[in-house]
Amino acid sequence: MKHLIEKANTLMEALPYIRRFSGKTFVIKYGGHAMSDEKLKKSFALDVIMLKSLGINTVIVHGGGPQINETLKRYGIVSEFVKGMRVTDPETMSVVEMVLVGQVNREVVGYINQHGGKAVGLSGKDGTLLLAKKLLQEIIGDDGRVQQVDIGYVGDVVKVNTDLIRTLENGKYIPVIAPIGVGDEGESYNINADLVAGRVAAALNAEKLILLTDISGVNDKSGTLLESISVSDLHRLIEEDAITGGMIPKVVCCADALRDGVKKAHIIDGRVPHAVLLEIFTDIGIGTEIVH
Repeated sequence: MKHLIEKANTLMEALPYIRRFSGKTFVIKYGGHAMSDEKLKKSFALDVIMLKSLGINTVIVHGGGPQINETLKRYGIVSEFVKGMRVTDPETMSVVEMVLVGQVNREVVGYINQHGGKAVGLSGKDGTLLLAKKLLQEIIGDDGRVQQVDIGYVGDVVKVNTDLIRTLENGKYIPVIAPIGVGDEGESYNINADLVAGRVAAALNAEKLILLTDISGVNDKSGTLLESISVSDLHRLIEEDAITGGMIPKVVCCADALRDGVKKAHIIDGRVPHAVLLEIFTDIGIGTEIVH
């Protein structure tokens, strides 16, 4: 009986959040270990289906770095990186697009549909969903000056055309977006999935941007998980070197999304089963929420 009462208490804890978020939009960046573990794939699919069934519009933007690396290796293509960004020549771009759109996107859509959802796969080229331009990477040259380096078909989002997403949402579908953009002349661009998720969330005026990662969230300098943090605190932690490496672009993405109209951002551990539901529908959550 005690176990059943605990279940009832959990449902009651979730009730005010369900009421608050019904009719709102969540944008979820899906990546990391959650995309490679079979149990976590199912867990994520069920979380997304539950959100949609509760009246929460859910948009997914997925990554696919490990799958791209594996395919490039199989083709004998060696990747170069500049400040963490993959140098993307035409041959590499062809493989990136093939993997993200033809493999990863189909798999994510398939998992959701297999478990009772209604997902539709998109790339940023569909309906010019993600209009893009070339992203030049900045480096410090030997003379100490900032230089802009062309790293190929790596893009930045110029505009998100939300009509297609809204149409799918109104039809009770779950859009699943591969982070491939299209340029003015129809060329494809490889775009960072975190960046795409942030821009999509801002364009949709989303209630939440949720980034699934392979860490527990944002930690302070002592390594303690921060349950909630402001944008100004993020900048301080970067200056103190508490936030370093690959976490910097993630928190910057969240800060930019908040600046552009997203209500809250969350960085959570995708290795935890049902991480999305635990973060959204419990009082404490499991990761870090970022607020203005």
